[in-house]
Amino acid sequence: MKKKKLIILSIITISLLILLYLLYYFNLLPHKKYTNEFFGIKTYVSLIDKDNDGVDDQTDILMNTRNYIKTHPKYKSKYYRSGYPDDSYGVCTDVVAFAFLDAGYDLRELVNEHINAYRNLYDIDVVDKNIDFRRVLNLKIYFDYNAISLTTDIRKIEEWQGGDIVVFKKHIGIVSDKRNRHGINFVIHHASPFQKYYEEDILEHHNDIIGHYRMS
Repeated sequence: MKKKKLIILSIITISLLILLYLLYYFNLLPHKKYTNEFFGIKTYVSLIDKDNDGVDDQTDILMNTRNYIKTHPKYKSKYYRSGYPDDSYGVCTDVVAFAFLDAGYDLRELVNEHINAYRNLYDIDVVDKNIDFRRVLNLKIYFDYNAISLTTDIRKIEEWQGGDIVVFKKHIGIVSDKRNRHGINFVIHHASPFQKYYEEDILEHHNDIIGHYRMS
């Protein structure tokens, strides 16, 4: 009887540990955050201030990203005649679009201009400026030609900074200035209606990073 109780207790303990691991792995439990200073990494400051607001582009983009997620957008893919969502909904590309818009970069216009100038680069049948800048692969192509391309090796932690852009095969986000215990940055992104936190420790769980950029 005693042996049976020990077996049941062991099963319960192991099950709880597995559950906690899964909750942590999928960012349903908060992860401890570290700063650049903890790892001796100097915070990058851009020499460009596109919108002349006294805040450099890199800092501006990161700050705007945080301001956007404070609005708690709900995940839904919709078409907007204004291009930018004007309600409480959004998708991953909108995190980037609003971060850039308030830093002086109107991606709706910029991506449209680039598509019209270099149509052969884009896999688009019908150009639509209201939606083209909200597609991940279009943004990747735009950044390939209009931003600074950086390493996709997440282990080179000193080359990743808050305010950078990270592109996955079917997703995009803004790199956070917060890092995990290995020095790898969190990502500020919007991936699904079930996402608990907008700022998550996800880079180590992805093998599909296809782009890493810095605007200036």
